[in-house]
Amino acid sequence: MTKSFLRSAVTALALMAAAPSVYAEDLIIGLRAGPDSIDPHWSTLGSQAEALRHIYDTLVDVDDKLQLKPGLAVSWEPIDETTWDFKIREGVKFHDGTDLTAEDVKFSIERIPEVTGPMPMTLYTKYVDSVEVVDDYTLRVHTKGKAPALPNDFTRLFVVPSETGMEARNEEFNSGEAAIGTGPYKFVSWQPKGDLVLERFDDYWNGPAAWDKVVRREIPDDAARVAALRSGEVDLINYVPASDYLAFKNDSDLETFVSDSIYILNIAPSVKDEEPQPITVNGEPVDGNPLQDLRVRKALDLAINRDVLVNVVLEGLGKPANQLMPEGFFGYSDDLPTREYDLEQAKALLAEAGYPDGFEIDFTCTNNRVPGDAVVCEALAQMWARLGLKVNAQALNGTVFFPAAAREEYTMTMSAWGTLTGEAAYTYGALTHTKDAEKGFGNFNRTGYSNPEFDKVFDEGTQTLDADQRKKLYEEASVIAMEDRAMIPTVILQTVWAADADTLNITPRVDQETRAYEITPAE
Repeated sequence: MTKSFLRSAVTALALMAAAPSVYAEDLIIGLRAGPDSIDPHWSTLGSQAEALRHIYDTLVDVDDKLQLKPGLAVSWEPIDETTWDFKIREGVKFHDGTDLTAEDVKFSIERIPEVTGPMPMTLYTKYVDSVEVVDDYTLRVHTKGKAPALPNDFTRLFVVPSETGMEARNEEFNSGEAAIGTGPYKFVSWQPKGDLVLERFDDYWNGPAAWDKVVRREIPDDAARVAALRSGEVDLINYVPASDYLAFKNDSDLETFVSDSIYILNIAPSVKDEEPQPITVNGEPVDGNPLQDLRVRKALDLAINRDVLVNVVLEGLGKPANQLMPEGFFGYSDDLPTREYDLEQAKALLAEAGYPDGFEIDFTCTNNRVPGDAVVCEALAQMWARLGLKVNAQALNGTVFFPAAAREEYTMTMSAWGTLTGEAAYTYGALTHTKDAEKGFGNFNRTGYSNPEFDKVFDEGTQTLDADQRKKLYEEASVIAMEDRAMIPTVILQTVWAADADTLNITPRVDQETRAYEITPAE
């Protein structure tokens, strides 16, 4: 039995005389981050998607290893080079009792460009040219050229009723008025930075979930989240900090669940002609932007000791990263070597670039996006100090960091990115491709990086239907961007969940999501 069950049992016993069948079992989860809105088209953040997929379903789903599986679409197929048909699941009901049809999916696709959020969802509809309803359960998507990865993108296409209307915005969703989906749980209430309360949807198409009620409680402070588990305030926590992992693992009263993740902490150096925050030497702004010089970017890379980041800073909960995707993902290149740590070579490159005594630079990171982001940020600043730089490191809450990053206000940043679709088009198309609104590429390119050679190879890959050839082109594009240090990957993170021993059945997911409807009470 879970602790929340024991708590609810007191109330249940008191009601038994009047209603012997009363029975409730709830799940309370302590999470490092929750949603910023209940509008599923508001933001691409993983914590946003993780929370809202309890209320809304996606057209295509993924399993715990990010392999595609049916969601609201039971099947999909290309019918020519620029057209896909999706067969919509029949018998699915929204929480208000109305039936799901292809019209609702069409509306949801067309709504995404109309929603203005801090991290636009157009990343997932970049290939869509137009959408038509063939019949109630067949959706036809016409694409801008060939789009072999379209089903992967639709793993983040949340579906809302067409009756929602294009004018609905945060206020209607956050109040619950428009928070209607087909997901396993119905919206009850939400307090920003507090509790998201959900109740089971008994008519869910995939069968009712195990829990009558789920409370997703946002507790961003690691120590407070750990204390909440130990005190019985919550049944489960995510993102167990590295500093507590060994103690948890050796505590027979607790159970930990560990998984590799898809999230990599990446450094993004601005290569614009004029850096957003000035880089200085002896208090005076330097001429030009040093980060435009590949030798400087290589020096920053060579000065990073990734083994120390993994084994000391993260206490073993990670792996060194040498590119923007984990090994085995579609487009991962085996031709990229392990990143070296060579401080002397880094100093030589910096001197060769004209900065023998270094320079002063601002470095801004997240402090609540993923486990270890703040401590890795500080460790990098110290490593670069050994290179001769004065690094003004600042770790900010995501609610501050991401809007400012979107406005491109930072000279050099670090945050986590996960390849949620399992293939290179998602990551390299968003982060390192030249900004191209027409093609939908470069949505999250905040650095100003632009390499025509990379764009040419990558674009050819997006238009290649043959999977083997497309993979080869993506691998080639990955090598170009990484040798160019368009971004500098540091470590791949591992994720730890914890609960009281023998209370919950959990299959850890590589996307770090905590899906209450995939968790069951231990028998």
